Amino acid sequence: MVSDVESVITFYCKSRNITFTPELSWPHLLKPLLGLQLPRSDLYNCFYAIMNKYIPRDCVPKGRPFHLYRLLLQYHEPELCSFLDTKKITPDSYAINWLGSLFASHCLPDVTQALWDNYLQQADPFLVFFLMLIILVNAKEAILTQEGDSKEDIIKMLEGSPALLEPEDIEDLFSLAQYYYSKTPLSLRKENQNLFGSSLVALKEEDMDLSQALCLPVSVPEILQANQLQQEGVRFFVVDCRPAEQYNAGHLSTAFHLDSDLMLQNPSEFALSVKSLLEAQKQSLESGSIASGEHLCFMGSGREEEDMYMNMVLAHFLQKNKEYVSIAKGGFMALQQHLVDMNVEGLDSSYVHWIVSTSGSHSSLSSADGESLSSPGDGKGVKSLVNKMTFALKSRSVNVKEKMISFIENTSTPVDRMSFTLPWPEKVIPDRHVSSSDRVGKPYRGVKPVFSIGDEEEYDTDEIDSSSMSDDDRKEIVNIQTWINKPDVKHHIPCNEVKETGHMFPSHLLITATHMYCLREIGSRKGFAYIQSRQALNSVVKITSKKKHPELITFKFGNNNTAGVEISAVERYLIPNAGDATKAIKQQIMKVLDALESS
Repeated sequence: MVSDVESVITFYCKSRNITFTPELSWPHLLKPLLGLQLPRSDLYNCFYAIMNKYIPRDCVPKGRPFHLYRLLLQYHEPELCSFLDTKKITPDSYAINWLGSLFASHCLPDVTQALWDNYLQQADPFLVFFLMLIILVNAKEAILTQEGDSKEDIIKMLEGSPALLEPEDIEDLFSLAQYYYSKTPLSLRKENQNLFGSSLVALKEEDMDLSQALCLPVSVPEILQANQLQQEGVRFFVVDCRPAEQYNAGHLSTAFHLDSDLMLQNPSEFALSVKSLLEAQKQSLESGSIASGEHLCFMGSGREEEDMYMNMVLAHFLQKNKEYVSIAKGGFMALQQHLVDMNVEGLDSSYVHWIVSTSGSHSSLSSADGESLSSPGDGKGVKSLVNKMTFALKSRSVNVKEKMISFIENTSTPVDRMSFTLPWPEKVIPDRHVSSSDRVGKPYRGVKPVFSIGDEEEYDTDEIDSSSMSDDDRKEIVNIQTWINKPDVKHHIPCNEVKETGHMFPSHLLITATHMYCLREIGSRKGFAYIQSRQALNSVVKITSKKKHPELITFKFGNNNTAGVEISAVERYLIPNAGDATKAIKQQIMKVLDALESS
């Protein structure tokens, strides 16, 4: 038997030009097949068939299947996912052998046989993710009681969970898995088909990096098709998080508007809007509206700069351990393009009725090349139930207020289990900290000053996504306190670095006589940080703030040449007391410029 295992694995590795490593679960996968006492050639063919169809590609530490599984866990069990995230327990740390051996590594032979019989008859490779999910859901109570246990002890307990299964449990296991499957967007399967199949088929470059996804992405076609169903399958309650002017110009007729700008601009009004949203969802479900759905799907514009605030809204709902939270892949831009494509191909002329303006009229669709595709009909349209509720809720009538007061928000779960914390301002800050009237007086070496402090426009033509730079190129690890105490550090500014995706990282800005350093805290090593960036103060071109969000500060770095100012990097930070911080930085920059001018 040992020689058969070695022969099969050796031949498989050579034919695939891959190297066997200890974390691969192939010996466990072969164990149930050996019991069939097949000739070696048949044994290999069975092994090859299972590997090809049922074992996902990239089934290695930090591999794509485990990122997908985490999103599935977060979608159905956000509290449990949050707990494991807080403990820094990733799915690959406990489930790599589950997935790589189809549970044969931990289950007893008779359990494995029963499980495989059911699984192979279903002939759906994605079902394994839901079997893994049910095993974790069944252990939820035991997991959450291990708050004080070490990471290693929890991983050991999780890894051994399948060993508790008995043959009579398999039927219930599959029934529950199928139930959760029915409550999951089809996009999970459709958008990840290339996880299974020949290992010679590479993942496409444009495939989303699931490790960076804030929540489960759902395709626009599924969103449109889902609510055409009666009561079966997943139904979405779409939340449009774009700025008000964009929503008013045109939006999905079934979408509820939640202005994401309110989160930082007016937290109390944002909380009121969230209650309004949940009340609208409740009413739409009771009325059986086409807009109703248990599943919240957030839609942004599809442009990173604007969707940064939508990501903050998403994080808010995830903090509240809200289940069934997803994001529309590609945002409103993808919706428009899809409707244009459908209209051009003539597949369904009714699709053009999906987008309406706040007046209730149908908006014209614009294709990628700017052509307008007007919708047929008289253009008057009929407001959807959700549109009516949006207007009613925003009118702040007495009846609406009473409904919102009666609504009980589910906030019983403690927030401190989230793996990320977002420092939202507790009150509105009416005054801007930096003003467009600020001026820097002295020219630099005979040219007009390029450094200025002012308001950030809605659309900035010289934006550069500094997050596209490779972090690995500059990750030197340092002791935070040692650097803060350095004699040449003149200012220390605690902050959060904000990426284009909306992800926020606890950081520290250190200002010396000539440079500005950003130290990003390392979650797994308390007191240590990466040197995320190092910028010369004389390369600061502009410091701007959002008019609505004065604590969100953007630094632009560049150099002056004959063609004008060339922007080389853009960095954003959420800084408490941003006015004091930017004033200190400005003063230090002025000293540098004065010194350069006098030299």
